[in-house]
Amino acid sequence: MPSENAARLRIIFMGTPMFAVPSLKMLLREGYDVCAVVTQPDREKGRGHKLLPPPVKVCAVEAGVPVFQFLSVSKEGAEALAGLGADLMVTAAYGQILSAKILAICPLGCINVHASLLPRYRGAAPIERALLAGESITGVSTMFTVRAVDAGDILEQDTVEISPEDTGGTLREKLAETGARTLKRTLEKLAAGTLIRTPQDPAQATYAPMFEKGFGQVDFTDTCRHIVDMVRAINPEPGAYALLDGRKLKLWFAAQTDKPPRAPGEIVLADPRAGLFVSAADGVVEIVCLQSPGAKKMSARDFLRGRGKGIKAGMRFSAGRGVD
Repeated sequence: MPSENAARLRIIFMGTPMFAVPSLKMLLREGYDVCAVVTQPDREKGRGHKLLPPPVKVCAVEAGVPVFQFLSVSKEGAEALAGLGADLMVTAAYGQILSAKILAICPLGCINVHASLLPRYRGAAPIERALLAGESITGVSTMFTVRAVDAGDILEQDTVEISPEDTGGTLREKLAETGARTLKRTLEKLAAGTLIRTPQDPAQATYAPMFEKGFGQVDFTDTCRHIVDMVRAINPEPGAYALLDGRKLKLWFAAQTDKPPRAPGEIVLADPRAGLFVSAADGVVEIVCLQSPGAKKMSARDFLRGRGKGIKAGMRFSAGRGVD
């Protein structure tokens, strides 16, 4: 349980996706006074375009915490938040840059939970960019928010190892749970008066911008390592894909092999017993799991037994890729 001082902290929590939920649950479980949750509006999802609430809203409603939903916090919204008398604002993947007026609402400022070891990977897609770069270690940082992207003073950090099997989805889950622990320690130190602020070194900063619309097509003129990392980095979203005879195949998992390369994009082997192997610039990639239009996700071997029966060695995947 938090100290008596921590328990008296009145907090506005701002977050939207599943990444933010463990941090919100931690605040509620530890007895912090979460006076309001701010999140993005409900959005249409899936083939049926059903209007669904963000995961943070679902968690807040279940806990009986008042919810505010803003695409962008209006003047009236800012006034409503200011009227709550909160001491501190906590953000985790809220999805919008906050104005100076919003950041000034709480006397203790705003603490953000960010999914990287700052100053590396500032920006909206630190998890995917770390995987795409082939990193073996990443982590979570808490920081005081300022009017510059992820540039505030670092408070606490925890490292997380990236396994070869990690995807964007599995790594996000790891970092979300770690983030809740990092935030817990941060708030305990804040309440105890032992929290240390460490300014970031701008010279060490790297950036993780969100992918542009249309990004995801695998370019088989890339190296095997980059193709494998790209496929797992954007699994499940936005998702990697490759084009074969005009057919768009979504790629869920790929692996590097020791087979010698041929022309980039050329199918080296397509066998229901052995699998699907495609040449890259410096070797051959095995397409382990994929999904064809209108079908379920399946192993490449099952695909070759069914919808992919006509795929043969010597056929070529398109070599181009969408803009990053």
